[in-house]
Amino acid sequence: MVHLKSEREIERLRASADLVGRTLAEVARHVRPGVTTRELDAVAEDYIRRHNAAPAFKGYEVGGRVFPNTLCVSKDDVVVHGIPDDVPLEAGALLSVDCGVVLDGYYGDSAFTFAVGAVSEEKAQLCRVTYEALVLGIAEAVAGRRIGDISYAVQAHCEAYGYGIVRDLVGHGIGRRLHEDPQVPNFGRRGTGRKLKPGMTICIEPMVNMGTAEVYTDADGWTVRTADGRASAHYEHMVAVRRGGPPEILTTFDYIEDVIETPPYKLNTELTHG
Repeated sequence: MVHLKSEREIERLRASADLVGRTLAEVARHVRPGVTTRELDAVAEDYIRRHNAAPAFKGYEVGGRVFPNTLCVSKDDVVVHGIPDDVPLEAGALLSVDCGVVLDGYYGDSAFTFAVGAVSEEKAQLCRVTYEALVLGIAEAVAGRRIGDISYAVQAHCEAYGYGIVRDLVGHGIGRRLHEDPQVPNFGRRGTGRKLKPGMTICIEPMVNMGTAEVYTDADGWTVRTADGRASAHYEHMVAVRRGGPPEILTTFDYIEDVIETPPYKLNTELTHG
C-alpha cells in the first residue's frame, strides 16, 4: 500500500532530508586518503545525534541480519551496504556513502559517491553518468506518469554508455518507515508500473556498474559487490510528487558541494559516449 503524504508530513520529511544532506556534508569534510570508513561512521553518528535525531540504518534488520553501523560505505567494486572498517582509504578510490536518519518519526535517506583524492577519467565519467541518470529519473516523477517512466529514463541513459544497471536492488517509497511502497527499479519500460500521484514520496537511486550488471553478496549478508570487480557508483535523492507541477527534491547535495567544490560528477573527462 502506498501512503500519500499530507503537506504536514512532507514538511517533516523535508526536515529529515535536510539533516541527511548536512550529515553527508560533514562526512565530506573528512573524506581523504588515509581516513578509515569507521572514522567517517563515527563522524556521521555524532552529527546526527547532536541534531536530536537517530541513525536510520544502525540496528536495521533484514531476514534476521542487523546492520551494525550508521553509514553504508561502499568502496569501488562495492555497490551498496558496505560495512565501515579500519582499512585506510586509498587515493583514486570511489566511495559511495549512504546515510539515513529518523527525525521526529520521519525518515531521511540519501547517497553520494565521493572521489578519494584524484580519480581516473573512467571513474569520473561513471559518476557523471550516474548522476545525470538520477536527474533524468527525477524529471519523470510527475503526477500522472508511471514508475516505469523513471526506470526507463535511468536505464536508457546509463546503458547508452555501456554501463550495467543493477537489477537486484531498487529505490523505494519513504515516510514513517525507511522502506515503503512503491519500489522504484532502475530499469523498465515507459508507461508501465504504478501511476504516480501527488503526495507520493520516493527515493530514486541509480546504482550503476562500470561493467556487468551482475552482483553478489559477501558472507556478511550485507556487502553487495560487482561480479566482475569493476567500480560502481550510487547517487540517491528523496523526491515528492506534487500536484500540477514538477517534482520536489527533498534532499540536496548543495551542502556537500559547499565542502568539495568539484564533486566527481563535475570533473572534466574526455571519454566519449559509448
